[in-house]
Amino acid sequence: MELHRAGAVVTGGGRGLGAAVAERLARAGARVVLVARNRAELDLVAARIRSEGGDAHVLVADVGDKRAVYPIAGAAEALAGPIDLVVHAASDLGHVPLRLLLDTDCEELEHVLAVNVLGPFRLTKALAGSMVLRGRGTVVNVTSDASVAAYPRWGAYGVSKAALDHLGRIWGAELAGTGVRFVTVDPGEMDTKMHADAMPEADRSTLPSPDVAADRIVAMIRAIESVPDGARLEASSWTPPASTGATAEGKETRS
Repeated sequence: MELHRAGAVVTGGGRGLGAAVAERLARAGARVVLVARNRAELDLVAARIRSEGGDAHVLVADVGDKRAVYPIAGAAEALAGPIDLVVHAASDLGHVPLRLLLDTDCEELEHVLAVNVLGPFRLTKALAGSMVLRGRGTVVNVTSDASVAAYPRWGAYGVSKAALDHLGRIWGAELAGTGVRFVTVDPGEMDTKMHADAMPEADRSTLPSPDVAADRIVAMIRAIESVPDGARLEASSWTPPASTGATAEGKETRS
């Protein structure tokens, strides 16, 4: 995928992996729209991008709120032009400390699903139609190993990410041949606030920066034509093949 002058929406763009991906997309020439709930965090990321000559715009919104989705889509297109790329990096763990399913409130599960599944579904639905009409577009879902491994106390989050994995596969199957591509990426463990919230006992000095996964995710996006539609990839095992310098030779995983 050509990133120069591409319109890109990155949810969860105020910190962590979302911010790191957005900064790299902007360095490649994309017009980036950052979406998150915290304006101060978004403004800091946008300022860093602009200080390097990049094009960044800020939208303060909650992707888990269905009333916000069409305004996000409309504002993003007004700010950055036609949207060619969506990176769904926003996620919610649910209650922390993490709870057993027996202790998980129904409303808590509903909220996690709203942010981690319904948000990406709604925003993709709002933007993918115009992508199909233009014959091009890329949608990246950020998942987790919790979608394929049954970790105690990670129930709400794990269920939501498993659903997101399969949502990407179905989108890919249904829109195959339209020029709109889908990929789901497990970035692996990273030194982020979310990881610290979920596992406060972990030694953060042993965790890689989200920059590492962001570099690989942006390389995947550049090489999206060579990635199987709807594939679930692991950033840690993915390397671009020599033939293009930016495609997925690495591990495709299925659950």
